[in-house]
Amino acid sequence: MRKVRLALPLLTLPLAALTAACASATATPTAEVRELLDRGQITALVDRLGRALDEGRFDDLRTIYTPDATAKTPGGTAEGRDALIAQASRNHGEHLRIQHVIGNVLIDLRGDTAEVRANLIATFALAASDSTPPQPVYTLGEVYRFDAIRTGEGWRLSRVQTTPIWSTGTRP
Repeated sequence: MRKVRLALPLLTLPLAALTAACASATATPTAEVRELLDRGQITALVDRLGRALDEGRFDDLRTIYTPDATAKTPGGTAEGRDALIAQASRNHGEHLRIQHVIGNVLIDLRGDTAEVRANLIATFALAASDSTPPQPVYTLGEVYRFDAIRTGEGWRLSRVQTTPIWSTGTRP
């Protein structure tokens, strides 16, 4: 019995230290927690870009790009957020059904800036007039490269560049 009584107090010491460490970690994020939060926010930004382009939610791009953002894509070159939005709306018109599948997001954090690389497969179909899903007419595999910057409103993309790797079909 005596050994059990001595073991219980010894077990409570590491538990108390762990509890104290967790409590302080929630008050002030450690560098590791900050890095995980930054990576999650940047990845969500890239995901939101894909959704905005897929769904024609071009006003959402105002919360994705910085005011001075630049783009270089097969759809053209643009400088400034308004020009990027105009280019996106021109290249992702209502007559198209487009799906952007973005994966393998790699983020190189450098304090309040980051370089981001991701793979993209974009599939284009002409919108059907009935409820039948349209057939794809063009599919493109690209590498996305972004520069991201932490702003007062959170992370934003300041540069996007795509490099086509392969394609099939005819671009509408």
